[in-house]
Amino acid sequence: MPDQRTQSPRSAYPYDDAPDTDAAFRRIAALPGGPEKSALRQDVVCAWMPMAVRLARRFRHRGETFEDLKQVAQLGLVKAVARFDPSRGTAFPSFAIPTILGEVKRHFRDELWVVHVPRRVQELRRRVRSADHELCSSLGGRIPAAHEIAAHAGLTEAEVRLGQGALESFTARSLDSVPGHSEDSHPLTDTLGGMEPGFDRVVNREALRPLLQALPERERQILYMRFFCEMTQARIGLQLGVSQMHVSRLITRTCARLHDQVMADPRVPRRTA
Repeated sequence: MPDQRTQSPRSAYPYDDAPDTDAAFRRIAALPGGPEKSALRQDVVCAWMPMAVRLARRFRHRGETFEDLKQVAQLGLVKAVARFDPSRGTAFPSFAIPTILGEVKRHFRDELWVVHVPRRVQELRRRVRSADHELCSSLGGRIPAAHEIAAHAGLTEAEVRLGQGALESFTARSLDSVPGHSEDSHPLTDTLGGMEPGFDRVVNREALRPLLQALPERERQILYMRFFCEMTQARIGLQLGVSQMHVSRLITRTCARLHDQVMADPRVPRRTA
């Protein structure tokens, strides 16, 4: 069996972008750190750059520009050249290709998801996408149904729908975009609902109801006359035989206590500035 270290890269590698850099790698391994070693590594990176570009081309049409894909693949190539050890007897492409592909896939996984998607859903997305492409070829271009994808990929239909939902998670549509092309189309912002203030009012009233019922009779009566009957403090004091100042103090104190009790209720929504 021939020694891998003496094999020509072109005889073991089916592509034309495999330069003979064995001697350069042996020289890099023998050199101490310094400008000469760095320059030789740079030459090797440039020699293998076409391979990185070819690998980046595999990932076109997946929501990322080709220029960015090339940069990521080239970064993987730089890492592969820096880490490669020719003494292990492995051809450089066998080491570099997984390194470059791993860098590109990591870029997709960590940088391009507009919506955060769990790792399990990312895997379902990959399997659904692959099964869909394979079935489209075998079905003459017809779009496969969910149950056909499930049978082909060994998934349940629920898993297929979950994976399909993640297919467009790399990109997001602007809220200012106008779906459709008719004159009646409106921006997506026009379809968004707003906060309904009436909901908070209902919650607050229901939270206050038992607290009002628990008040002493006199305080409850004063609040009823002031806020439900819209009587003035002077008129309330005249009817109860107390001063207007005393009525004011009772209202202020009672309302403050009710406010504190309502805010301590975890069911009441909080407004943040």
